[in-house]
Amino acid sequence: MYDVVALGELLIDFTPEGKSENGNVLFERNPGGAPANVLACLAKLGKRTSFIGKVGEDEFGCFLRQVLIDMGIAVDGLVMDPEVNTTLAFVHLQADGERSFSFYRNPGADTRLKPEEIKKEMFNTRIFHFGSLSLTDEPARSATITALKLAKDRKLLVSYDPNLRPHLWPNLDEAKTQILAVMDQADIVKISGEELEFLTGSQDIEQGSTRLCQEYGLRMLLVTLGKEGCYYRLGDLSGYVPGFRVNTIDATGAGDAFLGGMLFQVLQRGKEIDQWTAEEMAMSVRFANAIGALVTTRKGAIPAMPNLHEIEELLASKSLSR
Repeated sequence: MYDVVALGELLIDFTPEGKSENGNVLFERNPGGAPANVLACLAKLGKRTSFIGKVGEDEFGCFLRQVLIDMGIAVDGLVMDPEVNTTLAFVHLQADGERSFSFYRNPGADTRLKPEEIKKEMFNTRIFHFGSLSLTDEPARSATITALKLAKDRKLLVSYDPNLRPHLWPNLDEAKTQILAVMDQADIVKISGEELEFLTGSQDIEQGSTRLCQEYGLRMLLVTLGKEGCYYRLGDLSGYVPGFRVNTIDATGAGDAFLGGMLFQVLQRGKEIDQWTAEEMAMSVRFANAIGALVTTRKGAIPAMPNLHEIEELLASKSLSR
């Protein structure tokens, strides 16, 4: 039995790594993809994980498959497609470590996952996680919905990341429609402040989070605020937990690492999330904040995932963002 199974994109992040002698920007090949990043965090912390998705049967796809194997992430659900290339993303970093992306994905292998390629035996797990990028195109959208049905039929805890990447959608109206169409299937949702405003139309985090939880029946909502930390809502409980001061160089994968940390806490606590106290929720978010912060101190996403000792060291420090 797995602890967490995730479905979605597995791709190459080309991250800036200095300049050549001619002054041209050099890029380093790094494994990435939001759902895979979440699993990498959990695997680094000793949890049993498995990935469902598709890559090209090319050099990049073979590299990514081996990365998962080396991380201890099961690849029984990974499909290698000889007819389409692995998706690529070029990361553009700002001085403060924030980033934007240029995707080469028209089509990319991750969008070509078919419903019939979803293996039912993969859903022998405690948590199923997915993101919104598998909803941008068919047949991956139908494959995602098929997987969600399997997860709900087995009464799994479902985690969702409405990871908005505007350039991957035909338009923002379509993005909003598709992202919200599956929101009611989720128990745990991790969302950025900007994404919350996009989906609810509210700049007020309390109003927006309340609306989203009430309209879609969410059990836990996590609103990430970058280096400032996280606002959470869990049933009648809500609150803010500050982040950590670190030397940020690359924020790629920080939100995914944060969510991996929260799912780790769900697994460790071993009780229904509705039964958590305010103290348990705050402690769990602080743990996840520490993981997200540590990932920003290194380049890349999967290679940057910290171990438990590093997390505990930061938790023991007083390096709060404010």
